[in-house]
Amino acid sequence: MSCFTSSTAISPNNYDSISFFSQLNPFPSLRLSLSSRPHSSQFLVLPLIQNGLREIRERIETVKNTQKVTEAMKLVAAAKVRRAQEAVINGRPFAESLVEMLYSINEQCQMDDVEVPLTAVRPVKRVSLIVVTGERGLCGGFNNAILKKAEVRMAELRNLGLDCSVISVGKKGNAYFRRRSNVNVDRFVEGESFPTSKEAQVIADYVFSLFLTEEVDKVELLYTKFVSLIKSDPVVHTLLPLSAKGEVRGVNGKSVDAGDDEFFRLTTKGGKLAVVRDHITVRKNAMLPNYQFEQDPAHILDALMPLYLNSQILRALQESYASELASRMNAMSNATDNADELKKSLSMTYNRQRQAKITGEILEIVAGAEALRQSD
Repeated sequence: MSCFTSSTAISPNNYDSISFFSQLNPFPSLRLSLSSRPHSSQFLVLPLIQNGLREIRERIETVKNTQKVTEAMKLVAAAKVRRAQEAVINGRPFAESLVEMLYSINEQCQMDDVEVPLTAVRPVKRVSLIVVTGERGLCGGFNNAILKKAEVRMAELRNLGLDCSVISVGKKGNAYFRRRSNVNVDRFVEGESFPTSKEAQVIADYVFSLFLTEEVDKVELLYTKFVSLIKSDPVVHTLLPLSAKGEVRGVNGKSVDAGDDEFFRLTTKGGKLAVVRDHITVRKNAMLPNYQFEQDPAHILDALMPLYLNSQILRALQESYASELASRMNAMSNATDNADELKKSLSMTYNRQRQAKITGEILEIVAGAEALRQSD
């Protein structure tokens, strides 16, 4: 008589009883491997149940560790987004007031037939796009949305027969455009964790030289506009030329302005945040009666244009940074919730398979005991 171990030895005379017990086992991992009826000197061996409990335990631990990481990233993004949101809201009034004043001064210069290089409108042959992306991933569809917007804008310009180049700002955009052999990239810029005026000035100086040397005839900013913690929109904003004459046209006379080139203003309606879209329109009598200039308006405009470039680029960087943090916070919040649901599902699966393994072992014990009883 054979000793009963974890792999139960069963006499061939008890084949029918073992078949009965195997039919009671609902788990496919418990099988009798019988190609033919064995001889009396041989024994049937039931294999150990392989339910993958160790793999499930390891996966549960992996999900727990991932949940800790996503929860930490969510808290870090939530702590940073408040500061970024304040920077965006505090910077908007100055940037918008400066633009309105520059438009008024520029109109006065045009009435006096004074030419200012940065406001000169010439037939467009080449457009430079400043594409602002994120420095890191794990922020949902934030980077994909602005890159898709850039691709659509480049396709529009190519359909108009214009050349376009890209000034890429952000590591994710740099990595994307380096893989695109059909995109002409003038410069790659990698920013700091929090946008600063120094970083914006580097981009402004480069754009300033491109426009003055007439290497490009129009400069556009493509960035993600921060609306709220749960909403952000990729937008196109014309940076240069700053002109009050209306549409900028190409050499073929067609307008090259983007259809959604407009200013967004965050206002309140009934205590709720709302977005009001305001196209910039230039009034015929834009100069206020109490405006008095101690110097020539052209000199004032020349002095304010570098400030205008810096403020607009810095604003775009701040808007993009705040949108990135908000998107990351939402993405990590969803990832944390999904990890919690997955952990519960895996725990239920683990308990079911553990129960199945225990039931299978009980069936083996009962089958072995029955075999021993009949052999006696």
